[in-house]
Amino acid sequence: MKTNRVRIIGGEWRSRLVTFPPQQDLRPTPNRVRETLFNWLGQDLTGKTCLDLFAGSGALGFEAASRGAKRVVMVERDAAIFKALQASRAQLDAAAVELIRADALEFIRGERERYDIIFLDPPFKAGYWPRLLPLLPSHMAPRALVYCESAARPELPAGWEAWRQGRAGRVTFQLLKRTENEQ
Repeated sequence: MKTNRVRIIGGEWRSRLVTFPPQQDLRPTPNRVRETLFNWLGQDLTGKTCLDLFAGSGALGFEAASRGAKRVVMVERDAAIFKALQASRAQLDAAAVELIRADALEFIRGERERYDIIFLDPPFKAGYWPRLLPLLPSHMAPRALVYCESAARPELPAGWEAWRQGRAGRVTFQLLKRTENEQ
């Protein structure tokens, strides 16, 4: 079976490769987009807790851990992709990465933790946005940010604002935060 790879672009594991199996809806966040995102977040995530809710290739979660995040929870439901994430975590000796095999919506509904950064890169055609954003506020630490990647900008419900946004090819990406009166 063919294996795909993505390169970590910064931090402790800079230039190391993460591998993942080919899947129809699996498209890792492009290097240029990750570079922009981590410029927005700041290169050093020391002490931050992160949730990569649709882990996929692991590009976002491993990038955050590489940049010093103290804890990165990566959620993936597909068995083959989860197995690849386990192998990548072992290869990198990524002690800060916690892998959970679960459906993203079921996980977030049962989760009680709060995170500084939440990465959302769900399958574009799955229609997660209207169901997902209302579930997030109770999982956000004060001044938390939510990264969203999609084919088109999702309509934001009340209480959310796009702090930063960009487009690369067919991908739109935004860094969201809660509005002042909603925090």
